[in-house]
Amino acid sequence: MTVCVHGLGYIGLATAAHFANNGTEVIGFDVDEDVLERLSEGEPAVSEPDFETYVQDALEGNLALSRQPQPADVHLICVPTPYDEMNGEADLSYVKDAGRNVAGVLRPGDTVVLESTVPPGTTTGVLAPILSRGGLDVGDDVELGYTPETVMPGNTLSELRTNDRIVGGVDEASVSAIETLYEPLTSGEIHVAADPTTAEFVKLAQNAKRNVSIAYANTLALLAENYGVDVRSAIDLATNHPRVDILDPGPGVGGHCLPVDPHFLSDGTGATELLDVASQVNDRMPEHLVRMLEDAISTLHGKTVAVLGITYKGNVSDTRNSPGLKIANLLGDVTTEERTAMDGGWGESSVTIHDPRATDSRLQLVSLEAAVDGAHAVIFGAAHDEFADLDPEAIGSKMSGQTVVDPVDVIDAKRWADYGFDVQTI
Repeated sequence: MTVCVHGLGYIGLATAAHFANNGTEVIGFDVDEDVLERLSEGEPAVSEPDFETYVQDALEGNLALSRQPQPADVHLICVPTPYDEMNGEADLSYVKDAGRNVAGVLRPGDTVVLESTVPPGTTTGVLAPILSRGGLDVGDDVELGYTPETVMPGNTLSELRTNDRIVGGVDEASVSAIETLYEPLTSGEIHVAADPTTAEFVKLAQNAKRNVSIAYANTLALLAENYGVDVRSAIDLATNHPRVDILDPGPGVGGHCLPVDPHFLSDGTGATELLDVASQVNDRMPEHLVRMLEDAISTLHGKTVAVLGITYKGNVSDTRNSPGLKIANLLGDVTTEERTAMDGGWGESSVTIHDPRATDSRLQLVSLEAAVDGAHAVIFGAAHDEFADLDPEAIGSKMSGQTVVDPVDVIDAKRWADYGFDVQTI
């Protein structure tokens, strides 16, 4: 069996490597020359050492790179589906392009699986008609289905091997073909959805639920501030109840899934009101934290703030939709490009940013020492392991002020306070 993976971004590369390292001949196709060049040099753009080694093993084995789509027994579509803010809908142009690429090499008996996160109805309503334009009938001549990938960055390999899979096929033959494809790759269960649309809906429901849960925790944090309550200890007490499970609050949500996927459920009827409000709560947390800092140091005028951690969560390199980066942008210019003011911004302050994991060359990243040197305050934007072991005495000796805002619960607040810091948390 030969598998062609269309799209070698984070998910596509993980999927291609997983199949290849499990004995399948894999063709990795991508239209991005930079991606292919890096991979051909054995340098995948990933931040997890074990995952990087896994990809390198695949490239030295069964994973071949291609600049053109190739015939294969199975085609896996793992392309981006960004949210089009202007039109308020998913941008399915990459899915459509991938469908046309697949259609150009499709043969009777082949199987096509869409893994990209998409609005319900995309597999049957968008992809299937494109595949059929070459004269092959979906369901009769080729198998088609949807199987979402659910790995969490930072734990990619483990979840590739153990996560359950959801399969939605256009008919029983498609379901059977896709089940057979994935069963050898995971120790988890294969769950069969009624159809591809149900499987698409389930992926979005999972991420929308987590987004709402985070918004609930952040709402509690905002309320707890008003009542003078330590929200984290209150949550710990509340979760002693057997039917209560509350997440920890934080600076918002980031990444390529949680801030985006709930919007894909919108059907224009207003039924997503709860999801919309949850997104609004999470989206306003970065500005709330800047105001918290401003209250703590009286004014941001003429002050320098060091933001430590601008990836979207701890121990990853991805900065997409990062709350920490939004905080930094509110405080000052952090990129090599001209910055558009956000809500007017806090233009009277300046900002330095440090992140031991981030790799985005567009950001003005500096060393830890340079970031905190002369800073009047520090905000932690991501809970990297490196930050938990920072020496407050050494940090304080370089700063001009001693205010720390830690919304990600990465430092020992009592220890930092013992060294004279005013520690603000949520």
